[in-house]
Amino acid sequence: MVGVVFVWPLAVSVAASFTRAGVPTLGNYTTVWRLYLRDVGYTLAVSAAGTALTFALAIVVCGWLRVRAFAPVEFLLKVPLFVPFVVVGHALRVFLVPWAPALAGSWGGLVLALAWKHLGLAALLLVGAFRAVDESHLEAARNFGAGTARLTRDVLVPMSAPSLAVSAVLIFSSMLASFSIPLMMSRGGGAQMLMIDVYYRFGQHGDFETAAALGVVGYLMAMGAALVYLQRLAPVKRP
Repeated sequence: MVGVVFVWPLAVSVAASFTRAGVPTLGNYTTVWRLYLRDVGYTLAVSAAGTALTFALAIVVCGWLRVRAFAPVEFLLKVPLFVPFVVVGHALRVFLVPWAPALAGSWGGLVLALAWKHLGLAALLLVGAFRAVDESHLEAARNFGAGTARLTRDVLVPMSAPSLAVSAVLIFSSMLASFSIPLMMSRGGGAQMLMIDVYYRFGQHGDFETAAALGVVGYLMAMGAALVYLQRLAPVKRP
């Protein structure tokens, strides 16, 4: 099942990115470099900023939830999981345009929308990671006068670091693949998220090969985040 659903489409996409009219070539990547290099950097920056904002919010709130165990608020944080992507983009645009029109069509508005969309997933993952920390560690810190902020910063986050890193990779990869929200929040010009380029390259130009090359660039960015985790936070122990 994994081979059919994931490996086969990936292999087809990678193979297509190195061909043009059935002839092997690197021309598709030359096109990506010439036309979409700015979009690649924009996608990386927006995804990284969105991931950072998501975790800045989720760590504080989920640390408080772990210490206080306030179930109603925990449920509310999961609400974004059930909101369709297009609704998030439309709602944020409608909300921001009257109050912050410059933000609505900027990269900051897009970061805000992506963070809201992913906040429920981050809360779900982080609350689970924080709950895995044994209560005895929290109780020992409380005995030395630690409050909620210090418990989160000095106990929960360090002891959950591998789980938080995996969560960050998942959310960062999801932001790289975002399409509906960036399309709704788009300015109509300038740099765009990479998946919008893939859509227009294939849908409007019928250029599957260049679209495949753009997809491969997206794969590499997601793999880069995973490799950082594997090398820095989950080193392989050798005998």
